[in-house]
Amino acid sequence: MSNSSTVSRKNILLLIPQLSYGGAERVFHDHAKQLAYHHNVIECVFDSRTDVAFPTANKLVGLDVAAGASILGKIWSFVGRIKRMKQLKSEYKIDVCISHLEGADYLNILSKGREQVILCIHNSKQHDPNITGKLGWLRRRVLMPLLYRTADYIVPVSRDLRQELIDFLKLPQSKVVTINNFFDVEGIRIRSREPLSAVEQNLFEQHTVMITSGRLALEKNQTALLDVLINMHASGHQNVKLAILGDGPLRSDLLLRCQELGLRSWQVWSGTPLTSEFDVYFFGFQSNPFQYIARAALSLLSSSTEGFPMALCEAMACGVPVVSTDCPTGPREILAPHTPATQYAVNAEWAEFGVLLPLLGAGPVLAQNASLWANALSSLLNDSIQRTNYATQAQSRVQDFAPSKIMKRWEALLASTTSSNLF
Repeated sequence: MSNSSTVSRKNILLLIPQLSYGGAERVFHDHAKQLAYHHNVIECVFDSRTDVAFPTANKLVGLDVAAGASILGKIWSFVGRIKRMKQLKSEYKIDVCISHLEGADYLNILSKGREQVILCIHNSKQHDPNITGKLGWLRRRVLMPLLYRTADYIVPVSRDLRQELIDFLKLPQSKVVTINNFFDVEGIRIRSREPLSAVEQNLFEQHTVMITSGRLALEKNQTALLDVLINMHASGHQNVKLAILGDGPLRSDLLLRCQELGLRSWQVWSGTPLTSEFDVYFFGFQSNPFQYIARAALSLLSSSTEGFPMALCEAMACGVPVVSTDCPTGPREILAPHTPATQYAVNAEWAEFGVLLPLLGAGPVLAQNASLWANALSSLLNDSIQRTNYATQAQSRVQDFAPSKIMKRWEALLASTTSSNLF
C-alpha cells in the first residue's frame, strides 16, 4: 500500500451489478476497503434493493433504474442506467471509475466523461461457457473488442488473462495492465484456527477429507470431482471423502450425480444429522470457509476456466496442499510461475507450489482424466513428505499476493497518465 503522504486523494466510484456472494464481489469489496484508506470511495450497484453480502463502511448507492422485460424495455433500461451513471459521476466529482464484471464495464465506458475509466477483468472471455449463442458472439466479437479499447486501462487479474485479452479481443497492449488479486493471509490463518463443531472435527480427524470451495456453477465443474472420487474408491481408497463448500445453480445436478454414482451425500440444507457414513458432504456457503479448508488433507480446484482463483490462494494461505486443473487462466501462474502460459499439463505436473492436472472435461474425456486425477491424488495422499513440502511452499507463495504489494500496483495505476512505467 502506498504511503498516504505521497498519494493524491481522488474521488473513486466502484461499480458492480450487485454485491451477492461471489469471487468478483469479494474482490470488489476488498478493493473498496483498501482504496478507502487513501481516497474518497463510493460503491455503486445496479439496484439498491438487492441483498448485500459484503457490507461496507463506504457510501453505497444504486442506479435504481427498473430492468425492462422486453427487448425494447431492456434497451430503455440500459439507456436509463447510462444517464444515471453520468449523473453520479458528475454529482460526486468522480476522478476515477472502476467497474467489475461485463455489464458494469459497458455502463462505465458509455457514461465516460473526463474521469479515468478502468475495467477490472476477473474471468476469461474466450473460454467462459456462459457466453453462448448469437448474443455471446456479439459480446465476444463486437461489443468487448470495440468498447473495451475506449477505456483508459483494462486490468486483468492474471498474467495469462492479459495475454488472452490482447490476442483474442485485440486490445492494445499499452492499455492492458495485470494486477493480481490480493489476500489477507494473516487474517485467513487466524480465521482458519476457529474451531469446528465436535462432529465436524471428528469427520476431518478420522477420515481423509479432500475439499473444494466455490460457487456451484458450470465453469467450476465440481460434478467431475464425483467421478474422481468414485475412481479413488474403486482403487482402494474407500476412506477418502469429498467436502464441497459453496452453493449455486448446479446444486441439484450435483446431488443427482451423487445418486447416479451411488455416492451417499450429506447436505447442510436437509437437516440430516452429520455422521461419517457419507461419501460427499455439501456444507453450503460458510461465512468462514477457512476453518474447514485448513483441516482438509487436500484442496481441489476443478474449474474449466478461471481468472485468478481466490479459492486456490485461500487454501494455500491455510497451509493446505493444492491440486488444480491447468485451466485458462490463473492456476499455472500461481503454482508454476516460471513456466510459459502456453504450457498445459497433459499428465500430472508436480509444479513448484502445487499439482497441475489436465481439465477434467465431460464424457469420454472425463472417464480418462478422472482416472488420471484419481491416481495423482492417491499418490499425493500416500506421500506425507510431499504434502508437507507443498503446504510449506503454498504458504510461501501466497505472500506474493499480500494487500500491501498488490495495492502499490493499483496506486501506481491511479497516479499514471501513461502505461509505460506499469509493466
